[in-house]
Amino acid sequence: MLSDGAIAGATRIPSSFRWNSTGALIAPKNDGRRVDGIKDPSVVFYDGRWHVFATTAVNGGWSMVHLTFTDWNQAGNAAFNYLDQSGIGSGYTAAPQVFYFAPQKLWYLVYQNNNAAYSTNPDINNPKGWTAAKTFYSRRPSIIDQNIGSGYWVDMWVICDASNCHLFSSDDNGHLYRSQTSLANFPNGFGEPVIAMRDTKERLFEASNVYRTEDGYLLLVEAIGTDGRRYFRSWTAAAIAGPWTALADTESNPFARANNVAFQNGQWTKDISHGEMLRSGYDQTLTISSCNIRYLYQGLSPTASGDYNRLPYRLALLTQTNSPC
Repeated sequence: MLSDGAIAGATRIPSSFRWNSTGALIAPKNDGRRVDGIKDPSVVFYDGRWHVFATTAVNGGWSMVHLTFTDWNQAGNAAFNYLDQSGIGSGYTAAPQVFYFAPQKLWYLVYQNNNAAYSTNPDINNPKGWTAAKTFYSRRPSIIDQNIGSGYWVDMWVICDASNCHLFSSDDNGHLYRSQTSLANFPNGFGEPVIAMRDTKERLFEASNVYRTEDGYLLLVEAIGTDGRRYFRSWTAAAIAGPWTALADTESNPFARANNVAFQNGQWTKDISHGEMLRSGYDQTLTISSCNIRYLYQGLSPTASGDYNRLPYRLALLTQTNSPC
């Protein structure tokens, strides 16, 4: 019997991964904004176009941008639509996640603004149509206060099943949190989070993704390797609430790390950092196919150094080369 969320008649996700990577596809524009880095992408394909939302790092400040194109070969030429020109406005916003919430016929953009925030838009093609930020919580939940240490509450991620919507987040201190509300009540009514997973700060850092797959659910979390470089670990579960079983979760057998990626035109990055799957749909179920997985990620030159907030991150695309399909 299939679990809630499983897709009949499809190939299982493998227990090890190999990838090819493009060079940097999306970089800051010379448009007067003085953006240092493009980071934290979220992506959907809708009505014949790719839509990418990302963080812009500008002299230590954080904001968000949208771009759209029909083919990845065009990504570098796509115009930037800065979301501080929408109802979201100026101020600290980062780490967007986009999806279409079918029950309300609205697009949601989930992001961090020192809280867990969201904006909505009936038309993803209208970058100025995003509403002012609202938050899922009136204050930072107490369980996060108790465990965050010197970390930060970051990288909010929403996924829904047939009954509930779940909010994942991280604290840069070894904890992955999950809270939930009913599908009918979303975006309201999220309860106190629980700790969905814990490990060392380095092994369970930030940038979690959760997706619906043929067999249930896939969880990715960014880690910091023993070499100081970023990579992704992975787990699977029959339900969004877990329990989670390790899939490819070590430095020697990672989901994605520089040691299992071949670079088309030379190794432009040693970090495989905060990113997003290219999904097979665009709604709140975040469904992916196990065939020929592609992953949009952030990387940067191995020689880059200095203030973290000004590091020259760029976006590139991984394509799985050991697909079971």
